[in-house]
Amino acid sequence: MNQNDATNKSATQVGEREIVITRVFDAPRDLVFDAWTKEEHLSKWWGPRGFTTTFQKFDMKPGGTWQFIMHGPDGVDFPNTNVFVEVVKPERIVIKHAVFPHFLATAIFEDLDGKSKLTYSTVFEEDAAVFDKVKTYAVPGAEQTMDRLEEHLASMS
Repeated sequence: MNQNDATNKSATQVGEREIVITRVFDAPRDLVFDAWTKEEHLSKWWGPRGFTTTFQKFDMKPGGTWQFIMHGPDGVDFPNTNVFVEVVKPERIVIKHAVFPHFLATAIFEDLDGKSKLTYSTVFEEDAAVFDKVKTYAVPGAEQTMDRLEEHLASMS
């Protein structure tokens, strides 16, 4: 599945156990990286539309833990635990999602003459049958999260 909008600023690809979202943001790479790495920004946009996030622990360094609860619009809470595998400013962040569904997420930040290209990939550890169920909410959720990032970046600049 490959879904592109008319401006080709956004693309989503879904593989057997992987989701890759590519977005071009009208913001400098350093600003996009800050939105991902500073708690006061990340807490405002992380999660699908309608969700809020409460951070419990945020230790942005390799081996550091990021624990948070995503609060769904229906009142359901989703506890999350991530471990930062790699943080290379302003190029790359690698995160291991330590609770179900288990995945390794990589965010790559590229400079495009003052704009930024973000490639966000998640590779799931669960088998294909589990991934088939997970992707039904993970794909739209990730796309909405990137939409919220775009909106937050506009408020930062």
